[in-house]
Amino acid sequence: MNERIYCAAIWYKDLVLKNDVRNPINIDKGVVVLGHRHADIIKNVYNLLGLRSVQNGERSVGESEQGFLTNKDRFVGREEAAKIALAQNQIKDLGRFNQNHLYSEDIY
Repeated sequence: MNERIYCAAIWYKDLVLKNDVRNPINIDKGVVVLGHRHADIIKNVYNLLGLRSVQNGERSVGESEQGFLTNKDRFVGREEAAKIALAQNQIKDLGRFNQNHLYSEDIY
């Protein structure tokens, strides 16, 4: 089976929760949160934890990276995700697609 983009994800690298979490297979620290769009994830983290998706400042989550989860349970950044989505014909509008960075709006 070829690797495909499954959904949007944000890797909160500095976030530590009280209980263990199940992260993608290539992530060994922090927390990866999944969602339909990155904005949904940001809103949910704020609503659930009271933390802002910024690196510094009051109630910040620390370092984070926006990317995607693949069907092979890997977190990938926007650049690698763009290559995967393009190779798997997941791009809905090639005329508007930036081949250097994938956005959730590019695939659904």
